[in-house]
Amino acid sequence: MLDASLKDQLKAYLGHLRQPIELVASLDDSAKSQELFGLLEDIAAQSDKVSVARRDDDARKPSFAINRVGTDIGVRFAGIPLGHEFTSLVLALLHVGGHPPKVEPEIIEQIKALDGDYLFETYFSLSCQNCPDVVQALNTMSSINPRIRHVAIDGALFQAEVEARKVMAVPTVLLNGEPFAQGRMGIEEILAKIDTGAVARAAEKIKAKEAFDVLVVGGGPAGAAAAIYAARKGIRTGVAAERFGGQVLDTMAIENFISVPHTEGPKLATALETHVKDYDVDIMNLQKASGLVPAGADGLIEVKLESGASLKTKSVILATGARWRQMNVPGENEYRNKGVAYCPHCDGPLFKGKRVAVIGGGNSGVEAAIDLAGIVAHVTLIEFDAQLRADAVLQRKLFSLPNVTVITSALTTEVHGDGSKVTGLSYKNRTDDSLHRVELEGIFVQIGLVPNTEWLKGTLALSPRGEIEIDARGQTSLPGVFAAGDATTVPYKQIIIAMGEGSKAALSAFDYLIRLAPVEAAAA
Repeated sequence: MLDASLKDQLKAYLGHLRQPIELVASLDDSAKSQELFGLLEDIAAQSDKVSVARRDDDARKPSFAINRVGTDIGVRFAGIPLGHEFTSLVLALLHVGGHPPKVEPEIIEQIKALDGDYLFETYFSLSCQNCPDVVQALNTMSSINPRIRHVAIDGALFQAEVEARKVMAVPTVLLNGEPFAQGRMGIEEILAKIDTGAVARAAEKIKAKEAFDVLVVGGGPAGAAAAIYAARKGIRTGVAAERFGGQVLDTMAIENFISVPHTEGPKLATALETHVKDYDVDIMNLQKASGLVPAGADGLIEVKLESGASLKTKSVILATGARWRQMNVPGENEYRNKGVAYCPHCDGPLFKGKRVAVIGGGNSGVEAAIDLAGIVAHVTLIEFDAQLRADAVLQRKLFSLPNVTVITSALTTEVHGDGSKVTGLSYKNRTDDSLHRVELEGIFVQIGLVPNTEWLKGTLALSPRGEIEIDARGQTSLPGVFAAGDATTVPYKQIIIAMGEGSKAALSAFDYLIRLAPVEAAAA
C-alpha cells in the first residue's frame, strides 16, 4: 500500500510513540476495505507499539479507530485518509500514542477543562486543502480529553450518508448529531464556539495590553511580512488577525512564488506564521477589527475589535486582505453551502456525477470548470462578458472537454432551490434580454475579490471599489496609518506583491515613528 519511501518516513515518525496504540478496522468485502486493511498492516509493521485488529463493529465500512491501549482516548477515520489527509493520519497516530501536540499549554488546559460529552463528525474530501486543519484540530482535542470523540468521514466514499444529511460543502462538522460549523477552523476557533467564556476571557487579556509601536491588522502575506520587518527593527509589534494566513489558506496550488516552483496555500500560511513567531511579535488570533479611531491627544491610534476589546498603538498597518466576491442575487445566501460554493477543490468531490455551473470566465473560473469536468456529469460555465477572459491555454483546454457548455454575455439573476439544496439557476442573455433557466445541483462562484474594508468606511479614504487609498510609501489618508496587500489600491493582487507591500509599509511606519521621537522628547 505504502511505497518504501513513505514506510521509512512513517517508521521514523512512529519512533516518537510513547504509548501503545491499536488500529481497529471495520470492513466489508469491498475493494476499498481491502485497500484500507493493507494500509493498516503497513502502518503496524513500522512500530512494535502499533497493533491491528478487525472487529467490523462500526456501521461505516471501511473505517478504523486509533485507540490508546487501556484508555478511552481515540479517534476514527471513515475512509482511507490519504491525499491531503495523510498528514492528519500521521498526527493522529502520534497524538493518540502520547506524543505531545504542538499546542500552547493554556490551550491544552482549556481542552482538558471542557465539561461535557462531545461527539464530532467531520465530512471531508481528499482534495480539500481546508479540511486537514479541522480534522487535525478535532483529533488533537480528542487525544487530550477522552470525553471528546471525533470521526473524520470521506464524503466521496459515503455519498449516501452525505446526501441523507444534506452535506454539500466540506469541511462540514456535526456535534452530537447537529450542525456545528462549516469551513476551515483551528483549535482556538472550535474552543471559542463550545467554551462560551473563551471570547470574554480573551477580550480581558487584550484590554490589559500596553500600547504597541506598530499594530498590524491582518495575518495574510502582507500582514506577516509587515510584522517581521517591524519586529526586526526592535520595536513593540502586535498582530491582530481574524485568521492567520488569510485568503492564502483557501488557495490550492501556488506556482508563481518566485524561487518556489510549487507549494500549497495552507503550507505557505503555516510557514508565514512560523516565521513571524521566530520574532518577538504579539499574535492575537481570532480577532476581527470593527473600528479605527485616529490618534487623540495621547498620540495613540485605537483599533476596536468585535470581541469588545480595543488596542492602542502609535502606528497601524492595515492588511485585512480580500474575500471571494458574491453574485448578490436572490437565493445565493440562502443556499450557501447547500449547493452554492466558492472552492471547487474542496467541494467538487461532493458533486460527483451531478450537474454544476461555474460563474466567471477568468482564470479562476475556467480552471474550476476544467477541474470539475473530471468529477461531475456536466459543467455549465457562465460569463458576463461577450468572451472569456482566461488565458488562451486554459480556454483551449476548456473547449476540448466534451461535458462543458460555455455561455457568454449572461447575467446570473437567481439561484433556485427546494428549501434544502440548489436545484438550478436563472440567467439573462445580455444580447436580447431573454431569460433562461438551467437545472443543476451545484454552483461554484469565481468572480473575483472584494476588499475587507467595510469597517473603515467614513474613517479614511477608500476608492470607489472599497480599496484603501495609499501612496507610494503605503501611507493612507490618516497620519500614522499605513496599509498593504489586497485591501489597498495597489494593482495586481498577488501573494508576492502583498509581501513586498507589507514590508514597505513596515519600513514606512518605522520611519514615521523615528520622526515622532524628537517631538515626544520636546513635549516631555
